[in-house]
Amino acid sequence: MAEARGRDNWAHTSAVLALVANVNRDPKKTRAYKPSDFDPYSARDKRDEAIEVTDMAVLKDAFTRPKEGR
Repeated sequence: MAEARGRDNWAHTSAVLALVANVNRDPKKTRAYKPSDFDPYSARDKRDEAIEVTDMAVLKDAFTRPKEGR
């Protein structure tokens, strides 16, 4: 519940921050800001993309070969 409350609070705060930033920006020089540009929870969601592995042999060698020096 605490994380949901934090997400909700940041959703409101980031909307206000985007509004203030857009009011004070030069439209000829910069793009319009979105609330997700200021929301730390939104940034975390973007990083949670899956990594595609094409060759499983590399992972198998990395985790199953015996340790050297023992």
